[in-house]
Amino acid sequence: MSTDQTPAADSPFRSGYGDRDTAPQYVLPLVVRIERAAAPPRTDALETAARAVLVMLSDERSVGEGEWARVMRDWQDARIRKVVRRARGAEWRRAEALPGITVTGGAAEVRVFPPVPLDGWPKDLARLQVSGTDLDDPEPPTPADPTAPVLWLNPALDMSAGKAMAQAGHAAQLAWWDLTDTHRTAWREAGFPLTVRTAPPDRWAALVGSGLPLVRDAGFTEIAPGSCTVVADHPGLRAS
Repeated sequence: MSTDQTPAADSPFRSGYGDRDTAPQYVLPLVVRIERAAAPPRTDALETAARAVLVMLSDERSVGEGEWARVMRDWQDARIRKVVRRARGAEWRRAEALPGITVTGGAAEVRVFPPVPLDGWPKDLARLQVSGTDLDDPEPPTPADPTAPVLWLNPALDMSAGKAMAQAGHAAQLAWWDLTDTHRTAWREAGFPLTVRTAPPDRWAALVGSGLPLVRDAGFTEIAPGSCTVVADHPGLRAS
């Protein structure tokens, strides 16, 4: 991963037109369950979304000759897009009836689906709202465990929970791509432990320049193109 301030030419998240934009475009849908009386804590939702992406990437149906493998390859060959929508009650039950995987955190539930064409969402997902995913943490998150994977959010950016969930998923995916098979296996067998935390302002510049996987948003929603959003700090990727 490049550590300078210019996104790599083949970055799946960079702004500007490139080879990835000429391929058919897909999006990875994620749906977070937000019931009226029981919204999950923000950090729990972010961490559950990131794990959901990892579960999808490593699922046997997503690799080799699996039933989702072709569309997963097509999605990863194009611009990597993720969209988070919310559901409750009957909406959630209809979403659960579609092919996908539900990942549960402390209180959060996120269902991730195989990629769909950018303009070809299933109707039961297309009707779900993107807005309304603003969530709060009732208590400040505990300090991150420095021996475990941490997805560090840019402290200068104000993102909705839905946007931050997608960005955390991007960071988890970049970490997955960069890990060795040994580290991937260990992470998967452990259940993909990770934390999502906002970086201390005085550490952010060092994290950006550390050589760890860095997400630079393409700027489709909420924030400016090229904004650095998340650094993926996995022990298997730290310089020895």
